[in-house]
Amino acid sequence: MAQPKKNSSSPAAQYFAEVLRMLRTKVGLSQNELGERMAYTGAAVSAVETCAKPATDEFIEAAEKALDAGGLIAAAAKYLRLERYPAHFQGMVQLEQDALTVSSYCVQLIHGLLQTEAYACALYDHAVPPVDPEEIEHHVAARMERKALFDRKPVAMISMVLEEAALRRHIGGASVMGRQYEYLVECATRPNLALQVMPMGRAGHACLAGPMTVIETPEEVTLVYLEGQGNSHLVSKPDEVGVLARRYAMIRTQALNPEESVIVIEQLAGEL
Repeated sequence: MAQPKKNSSSPAAQYFAEVLRMLRTKVGLSQNELGERMAYTGAAVSAVETCAKPATDEFIEAAEKALDAGGLIAAAAKYLRLERYPAHFQGMVQLEQDALTVSSYCVQLIHGLLQTEAYACALYDHAVPPVDPEEIEHHVAARMERKALFDRKPVAMISMVLEEAALRRHIGGASVMGRQYEYLVECATRPNLALQVMPMGRAGHACLAGPMTVIETPEEVTLVYLEGQGNSHLVSKPDEVGVLARRYAMIRTQALNPEESVIVIEQLAGEL
């Protein structure tokens, strides 16, 4: 007897498909009828309901409106969208987007929240092993979505300390970096963002042990996220968090101030 084919799609995709199917049948619509309301084909609806294809943002928005779902489809899609991020980063995305404060020290690369789309794409040029172009597009789009934090209400306070070495690494070449420098200067004008540069001439500082991100949650709990080589660790023990938070507080006093930092970025742009 043949064994039924297992659904290899993720639990989040299966859950979204089930919610869509239940809401559709509840209002008595066929896949073709729902597709017409959404300006999609019935085959497209079927593909999502069977997890043959992932639901795009446009599909999700159209389905929510066509079924008058009261936010149910959007809520299910929240978990679906998390899968656009690497597994080790999915928990951090949720913390980041809900945080009261996000404070990061970056060593090798410009922080994901501050990257242009071209810079984010260029990072994959040297990926080992190579990444499929469709997957790159998928990950870059997800990274750009994180920027919603900048304009979220209630406003989040964001602090970034970037090593000058990260700014001097010409990811993607002069054209990509030129626009990246411009974008950093634009970001620095945001009232809820403090952008600082740690100059290479500084002999030492409090965070030589590596990068970190300090998060303050809506419950006013402080956590620290550590990441490297595709692995991550969330520090929650108060004594350990306290040490790392004090290091971050110290490095802010050791880095250039925001005004000086913008001058450095503009100088780097002029050297291209």
